[in-house]
Amino acid sequence: MEAPMKYVCFLGLLLFVCIGANGAGECGKSSPDNEAFKLAPCMMAAQDPNASVNSNCCIQVKKLGQNPPCLCAVMLSNTAKASGVKPEVAVTIPKRCNIADRPIGYKCGAYTLP
Repeated sequence: MEAPMKYVCFLGLLLFVCIGANGAGECGKSSPDNEAFKLAPCMMAAQDPNASVNSNCCIQVKKLGQNPPCLCAVMLSNTAKASGVKPEVAVTIPKRCNIADRPIGYKCGAYTLP
């Protein structure tokens, strides 16, 4: 009787860990790849440091910038890479949008937000 109880406890713990991991990512319950689609208005600005940043891009970056780990995860996501985003350029967007409360100095992988 003791062995089945240990087995049930182990399964319960495993289930708890799995559920917690799925709901506690950098972007909460949404994946960075899903959040990356919200930054579609930033496409040109994330590829070319001389491109102008449109207001829709700045609005989305400001929202994601409230959660710096999520913003970084989005900028470094597979979706962003597949779309041609250059992380070294993407990290400059909050500054180019003149977002006053941006996470200056935040480490984003190998990059630092200016």
